[in-house]
Amino acid sequence: MKYIPRLKTKYYKEIVPSLAKKLNYKNIMQVPKISKICINRGVGITNNDLKLINASIEEFTMITGQKAVVTKSKKDISNFGLRANTPIGVKVTLRNDIMYEFLDKIINIILPRVRDFKGLSNKAFDGNGNYTFGIKEQIVFPEISIDSIKKMMGMDITFVSNSYNDKEMYNLMKEFNFPFKN
Repeated sequence: MKYIPRLKTKYYKEIVPSLAKKLNYKNIMQVPKISKICINRGVGITNNDLKLINASIEEFTMITGQKAVVTKSKKDISNFGLRANTPIGVKVTLRNDIMYEFLDKIINIILPRVRDFKGLSNKAFDGNGNYTFGIKEQIVFPEISIDSIKKMMGMDITFVSNSYNDKEMYNLMKEFNFPFKN
């Protein structure tokens, strides 16, 4: 028997019927769905220090269970001392079962561990039904040992959906029990 993530089962059995009724959809295929989760970090380093890039790759691989990809600069910017094709960050894109597992971890483990957390802002939608928030410290993830950290760095997490507006995505995230501010 194949393993199915808990939130994936919840989505298809509880959330889809609930949102179809709540938003007056005629077909359940109209219900919005989170299609991917993108996690990225800009390291903001000079050309000499690739240790932070390698540490970020290791951290993202431990956090997500998927190999991270290095992002490189596209052009030279002399004011920043940046050359083209220089590694400047790390990113991971999660889909399918890994995405649902990470979503479950974010909602139930990571956000409650964030220091002085008062809830997610309901103003971080982009107008197309996608939601982005940042985490300031990587130590909120249980996989990261505080002793192995070279530098405290944050990350941006983006939830990409197939919805057409922010209201649909907000309702979907509320059904997943995301802790929004009142």
